[in-house]
Amino acid sequence: MPPCWKKRRWKPEERVDPGFKRLEKILTGKVMWNEPMKGHTSYGIGGPALGLFYPAHEEDLSAILSISREKSIPVYFTGSGSNLLVSDDGFDGFVISLAKTFKTLEINGTNVFAECGVMMGHFVKICTGAELSGVESLIGVPGTVGGAIRMNAGAYGREISNFLTSLRVMTLDGKVKELSRNEVEFSYRHSSLRSDEIVVSAKFKFEKGAPEVIQVLKSKASESRKATQPLRFRSAGSIFKNPPEKPAGQLIDQAGLKGTRVGGAEISEKHANFFVNHGDASSEDLVELIRLARRTVREKFDIHLELEIMTLGFPEGTFDG
Repeated sequence: MPPCWKKRRWKPEERVDPGFKRLEKILTGKVMWNEPMKGHTSYGIGGPALGLFYPAHEEDLSAILSISREKSIPVYFTGSGSNLLVSDDGFDGFVISLAKTFKTLEINGTNVFAECGVMMGHFVKICTGAELSGVESLIGVPGTVGGAIRMNAGAYGREISNFLTSLRVMTLDGKVKELSRNEVEFSYRHSSLRSDEIVVSAKFKFEKGAPEVIQVLKSKASESRKATQPLRFRSAGSIFKNPPEKPAGQLIDQAGLKGTRVGGAEISEKHANFFVNHGDASSEDLVELIRLARRTVREKFDIHLELEIMTLGFPEGTFDG
């Protein structure tokens, strides 16, 4: 979907087209109109979406997409909102999350089937409990399986795409496609999945491992996160992707920005690539810090920092340093 659109100022009574109400009679899942997104992101920041949907199954999802096309309503797919910054102005469109409903997880030997709404923490716990090796390094990775696939989440030298064998996606016109691993290109924090495709489910192949070895690797990954990341504060994980030259956090630290605070937002003292919300941060506070970090790193090191977090509801060019 496009990165921005012309913003319209709505009055509360105008925001819900009477035609949308028929969705409530069709859907099995949940719909919330004019729902503040701050209650649905790890940052705790964000104004209202025109509609927030938790479809119960593929038929629900298809129905939502159908009316969005009919009414020319922008659509944004999200998981649990763990890497999402939403504007305080909100989003005049539909936000669709499969995090609370598409949660089937099945293991057959070394083969794993997971729907996109399965939380990564649960995914790692169940897979390692079945003595499957390879996924233990992903312990602590936030969000859902679907979101992890889209951004090719990884940690400590492993990425989720290393174990993917196939996936099922639905397009904005409601069509379902089966894709093999070879039909999708993956790179660092990136996949070639189009923005108008939502991951519905995926299949993985792991190897059997020794329980004691798996436990040691899980513990190392977990302790490393606790030691290096500001887990006590609300954040969206790493703000920037690591450029080839050196880690983004190291660049921001060397630029002298660690601990810089704007309003209720701060570049973490513990990890400079984590920008945290101390409780009352606005989206504009985060925007200002992101611009500052980008501009300063470019001026000092001639390196462009690319956003790793997803953003919603901001005009084009908002985050340019």
